[in-house]
Amino acid sequence: MEKIEKLKSFLIHSPDDPFLKHALALEYIKMGNEKDARRIFMEILDRDPAYIGSYYHLASLMARTGEIDNARTWYEKGMTAAKQAGDLHAYNELQAAYEDLID
Repeated sequence: MEKIEKLKSFLIHSPDDPFLKHALALEYIKMGNEKDARRIFMEILDRDPAYIGSYYHLASLMARTGEIDNARTWYEKGMTAAKQAGDLHAYNELQAAYEDLID
């Protein structure tokens, strides 16, 4: 809980920082608060679609909660964003997770 409070205090001064928001969402996942994690990942990607790392975690969260079609869509969007950014490493990670999902 301490990390969450620290991240929230940092976000008071930098409310649009995608790194801080992403870190907060990951902490929520660790605590089992997938609802808030999902909301934050969606906010990040709505504001900054080039923030590649959030695609993987959002899609993975959706897959864990049984939202397979939504997970597939977000993995696909992430692969497109990673390809546009020239981030081959992220693309490969997203593609591998996508393939595991659809197999």
